[in-house]
Amino acid sequence: MKTLNTNRPMSTPTPLDGPTAPFLTIENVSKVYPTAKGSYTVLENVNLTVDEGEFICVIGHSGCGKSTLLNMVSGFANPTEGSVQVGGKTISEPGPDRMVVFQNYALLPWLTALENVYIAVDAVHPKKTEAKKRAIAKDHLAMVGLTDAMDKKPGQISGGMKQRVSIARALAIRPEVLILDEPFGALDAITKEELQEELLQIWNDHRCTVLMITHDIDEALFLSDRLVMMTNGPHANIGEIMTIPFARPRDRDRIMEDPTYYQLRNYALDFLYNRFAHDDVA
Repeated sequence: MKTLNTNRPMSTPTPLDGPTAPFLTIENVSKVYPTAKGSYTVLENVNLTVDEGEFICVIGHSGCGKSTLLNMVSGFANPTEGSVQVGGKTISEPGPDRMVVFQNYALLPWLTALENVYIAVDAVHPKKTEAKKRAIAKDHLAMVGLTDAMDKKPGQISGGMKQRVSIARALAIRPEVLILDEPFGALDAITKEELQEELLQIWNDHRCTVLMITHDIDEALFLSDRLVMMTNGPHANIGEIMTIPFARPRDRDRIMEDPTYYQLRNYALDFLYNRFAHDDVA
């Protein structure tokens, strides 16, 4: 595995608060599934350490094990070999310290936006008063700009608003790790950029650790501290890790005027579409 660092005199990353020891550790992780034709190795010998409060994006072609890797962090799956630890504790099952935002929103259609957030708060904090739990849900919907839509059901709001509800629900229980599985992939370009800006603002305010799957290189360069680039499956691994050197808080227009942005973008494109192109990619 190679880590790419770039030197640029214009700006440097803002140091992250917190301990220097890794907060999240993925150590010698492999994932093997039994099939009718024999064992199928999705991931093999994956190693990654993430600092507390760091924003990590993971990119790679379909079938490279991105979702499998994050499912092991969330606790929805367990490694065949190796271990995944958060705060020094081995992950073996889902928990409220790790919340997932899915691409398909995963909202209950018969509940309002407020009720969809409330059920998460109620599940994690059953001893809080009804008024306190509703206040937490309302505060987090307000944080993502949905005060006026909190009494609407998912079928009555747009895709971007649904994803805002999902983000509010995840953040309402104050997770230590926020896991985003290509959350903006189904949205139009304008809505996607708006939510990227909102996500960065929320992250700057709360600084939970973020792991995010994306297929969008520009999104990864704008959001992340490091970009983890996966090799193709089966037997996928981390090919390279790119350090993103832009200072925070970030300004999209300024970043896109910086020549370093295009150097990084071209490097990632070369990794994905030349060195690790799929057979059907020209």
